Amino acid sequence: MSPEARLAELGIVLPPAPKPGGVYKPLVIVGKLAWLSGHGPCVDGETYETGRVGADLTLEQGQEAARKVGLSLLATMKRELGSLDRVSRLIKTLALVNCTADFTQQPQVINGFSNLFAEVFGEDGIGARSALAANTLPGNIPVEIEIIIELKD
Repeated sequence: MSPEARLAELGIVLPPAPKPGGVYKPLVIVGKLAWLSGHGPCVDGETYETGRVGADLTLEQGQEAARKVGLSLLATMKRELGSLDRVSRLIKTLALVNCTADFTQQPQVINGFSNLFAEVFGEDGIGARSALAANTLPGNIPVEIEIIIELKD
């Protein structure tokens, strides 16, 4: 089943793709690979969820924030590529979690993102991944994720 059909089957409606918050491109294509710049949990194309996991947010709220980042990434991919059906697979995920010094469940937070991509792309939505702690992120967002994807011919 195609990613676009899977989204419809799951009843997932993508939010508006976020506008760049600086001087950068949201997606850059080189050959068959596309790099997506870091995204946060954008709610409506402009407003971002905020908070620090382990202080302001629970693990479950962090996972939901990571899922929202995934939705923002999907929205950017659809806007920039025209269709999610152009995506062959996820190659790499680099994820940062804005958290307290004693919080050690960064991978579990990022599962919120990874589970979404597995739902949409199946096995091809699971790639290599790093989940790191950050003492702060821009605008006090709880999660920032950047990805590398492979495009179909």
